[in-house]
Amino acid sequence: MTEPHPRMTLVLTENWTMTGGRCDLAALVRWAREAEDAGFDSVMLSEHIVLGPDAGADGPMPNPREYAAPGNQAPDTPWPSSIVLLSAMAAVTERIRLAAAAVLAPLRHPLLLAKELATLDLLSEGRLVVLPTVSWSADEYAALQVPFARRGRLLDEHLAAWQLLWRPGPATFEGEHYRFRDTWLEPKPYRSGGPQLWFGGSTLHGAVLRRLVTYGHGFNPLGRPTPGELEKLRAAMAEARRDMSELEMVGGTRAVFPDRTSVADLGRALEAVPEQMEEGFTTFCIKPSQFTDDPAGVGDFCREVMRRVERLTG
Repeated sequence: MTEPHPRMTLVLTENWTMTGGRCDLAALVRWAREAEDAGFDSVMLSEHIVLGPDAGADGPMPNPREYAAPGNQAPDTPWPSSIVLLSAMAAVTERIRLAAAAVLAPLRHPLLLAKELATLDLLSEGRLVVLPTVSWSADEYAALQVPFARRGRLLDEHLAAWQLLWRPGPATFEGEHYRFRDTWLEPKPYRSGGPQLWFGGSTLHGAVLRRLVTYGHGFNPLGRPTPGELEKLRAAMAEARRDMSELEMVGGTRAVFPDRTSVADLGRALEAVPEQMEEGFTTFCIKPSQFTDDPAGVGDFCREVMRRVERLTG
């Protein structure tokens, strides 16, 4: 079942054409407040901890407003800490959800990351959403001395450990890579059980599907999933005796750039929203720098997005 009006998510990382080389962090915080004022449901930040030469192995993206992908960005591309930056956004907003997308869990210890996420969820009074994942960058893992080949198994142990740590009482965990006994993690998250967890990726492979069914509150694919992938997800949820209504379906907007230097047309990018809503998607991501070059105009951009979406789905 679809909702009468979709929820809109403003992507606040990767807006490098509007924030400069070091990133204007104060502007990003201001944009979060402006998105809330315009009626957006959430803001989203992604992360890298460090980058190495493999970040740019395939050459730069054709238009600097494109989304970052494996191998298409310079190693000195700025990626501020999403957890720190979302904390600042939490302090200046009241309603909007804070989506920590692409949290690279295997690059930290689960006790440390569980503590940071719990604190941010408590600070924001339950507005945190977390998309735990792994990085594609072998260089990033090498710099942090974490085995790249084991990143999926490390993530799985994070998820299992968080589930214990965010419950009342002491936690004991015996995994292949992480172990702790009689450990209290305080303060707990705002919500019982911790922040909502989204999962996604370029394909709905077995590991993503398993994590979705076991821990997931939302599905945020990279691009449009095929009908076959959606059917696979429905079947897996049914087998686990979970209803698809328990998953928030997160879609997106696809910017089409006329050339290497221009912004995309907003109306064209929003045309796919009604079709995705028919497929069950309720939440849609949009990145402002794909459609405007004016850092002072993000509030107006958000209001225009909401007006157009309401007309499309009216």
